[in-house]
Amino acid sequence: MSEPQWPLPWIRASLDLAVLGCLLEGPLHGYGIAQRLGARGFGRLKGGSLYPALSRLEDAGHVGASWEQADSGPGRKNYAITDPGREHLTEGLTRWKSLTRALDRVQEN
Repeated sequence: MSEPQWPLPWIRASLDLAVLGCLLEGPLHGYGIAQRLGARGFGRLKGGSLYPALSRLEDAGHVGASWEQADSGPGRKNYAITDPGREHLTEGLTRWKSLTRALDRVQEN
């Protein structure tokens, strides 16, 4: 899927949590994360969105990164969620769900 299901500002606001969620199944490199996010409705992310998010998450200690040497061509950086990253994801999703409940109440009489 190349077109996102949601407006770009929503994707930007949720990208860090979405990336962490992708890593729950195991380590991935940037392209693998982009593929998984695309399959989940985030559209085709450009490196200018994904890699700054990965850098923020790495700086915060929510992901760890390691280099994997390729048999041919350049190596690639693999990312894995850390225990603090799992806690951040759980807390962030709880807060996100609280926001969606508040938005649901906007139309209530």
